[in-house]
Amino acid sequence: MTGRRPQRARDPQARRAALAAATMEVIAEAGVGRTTHRAVAARAGLPLGATTYYFPTLDDLIAAGLRHAVTMLQTDLDDWAERLRAAPDLPEALTELVREYLGDRRQVRLEYELCLAAARDEALRPLAEVWMRGLPEVLEPYVGAAAGRDISALLDGIILLALVTESELDAAGLTAAIRRLATP
Repeated sequence: MTGRRPQRARDPQARRAALAAATMEVIAEAGVGRTTHRAVAARAGLPLGATTYYFPTLDDLIAAGLRHAVTMLQTDLDDWAERLRAAPDLPEALTELVREYLGDRRQVRLEYELCLAAARDEALRPLAEVWMRGLPEVLEPYVGAAAGRDISALLDGIILLALVTESELDAAGLTAAIRRLATP
């Protein structure tokens, strides 16, 4: 007996996913220009060699992070669309979705940091566009294109206000504002 512990099987997909998620967190906090393999490995709790093994170049790592974030945002939009299809009252359902979304302020801050970073970095724009174009498209069948865009802008503003002021959502006020915008 050598006293060595048996090696645990590594899950390559889980490592890739952890690195992609960590990449987006580092980008949101430090920006693309300050994102490094070392910073991502530390954030993911993985050895530095794992980042370079799975993503040999920094561009590969950033692209993986962006794909991960776009997938997550699209999943959220799909969930919102499904819940709105089943909702008897669109303004109330949207208000509830925003309230639930604000329940994880850390994630909301991360996503808004990424949107702000997209204003400075063209490589991040596809991520921001998923949300900026996706939510109005989800709303369009119910309220039309113009109102869908306006309601999306309202939601972004309300979410940003809640983040900056660390305030609770004014659900009644938001529902009433959505109703006004949704009514032709």
